[in-house]
Order: sequence, then structure tokens, then C-alpha cells
Amino acid sequence: MDKLNELKHGLEETWHSLGEGWRQVLDRASGALTRFTPNGRNKHGEQTAPASSSVTGEYPSSNWALLAGDLYEDADKFVVRLELPGLDKQDLDIEVRSDVLVVRGEKRYEQESTSGRYRIRQCAFGSFHRSIPLPLPVIADKAAAHYRNGVLRIELPKAEHARGRRIEVRTG
Repeated sequence: MDKLNELKHGLEETWHSLGEGWRQVLDRASGALTRFTPNGRNKHGEQTAPASSSVTGEYPSSNWALLAGDLYEDADKFVVRLELPGLDKQDLDIEVRSDVLVVRGEKRYEQESTSGRYRIRQCAFGSFHRSIPLPLPVIADKAAAHYRNGVLRIELPKAEHARGRRIEVRTG
């Protein structure tokens, strides 16, 4: 009977450990997902056009998307790179709140082509919002953003007290 209780207790601990591991994975990975609102309001509070697709009619778009990006640092700054193809720089809104970088944008894509007897029209409308927690405080007033070839690059200088200081060890 003791062996059965030990086995039961071991299985309960294993199950709890697995559950906790999945919670940690989900918490860490949740920052990689970006909320995409196809039928919401844009950054100006105006109603956006519905997301529609080509020849066969309207298809509801997914509400979540993966917005590819990188965050890396050097001694003086953090650099955030986000892939945002098909946007114009005026479609982007970037701000730093406390230690979080917030990037918002709105996509308005329309393309029409005629080939022989067929006419194809593709449309994509909607807005997105991405919050990226920063590991250390930054100087928001000195941040710089560049958008080129569908890639947004944001440089955020570290706050002076966050940089740290190397202390040389002397002998004698």
C-alpha cells in the first residue's frame, strides 16, 4: 500500500511540474504573439474597413499573428528590429511607457490586377499592437526609429544608471 501511495504522490508531483512548465512557456512566449484587429478602430479612432479576400468573397482573418522581431543589446543601447512589410512609416506609432516599448500600426493594402478575362483584387486592412518589455530602463527622449524595406529598427539608449560601471582592480 505504501508503494502505491508513493507512486501516486510521484505522479501528482510530475503532473504539477509539467503544468508549471507549460505555464512558464506560455508566459514567456506570449510576448511573441501580436494582437491583430481586422475590424477594429485605427489609431485615430476611425472604423477600419473589414478584412476581405479575393475572388470568392470575405474570409474572417485570424485575430493573432506572429510579428517577427529581434531584441538585442550592446554596452550602450537596446536595438529592436520588427518585420512589418507593406506598411508606410506614417502607419506606425511607437512609444516607450516605463520599461515597455509599444509599437502600434495599421495595415491598408489593396492590389488589383487584370489578366485576360479575370480581375483579381486583394485587400488587407487592420491594426496591430505589440508590447515589448525592456530588460533595463532606457532614455526614451533619445530613442531613434528607422523604417526601410519593411523592417523597423528602433535604437533605445540605456539609462546611465542601468549601464553599470566596470571597476578596475588595483594591486597594492
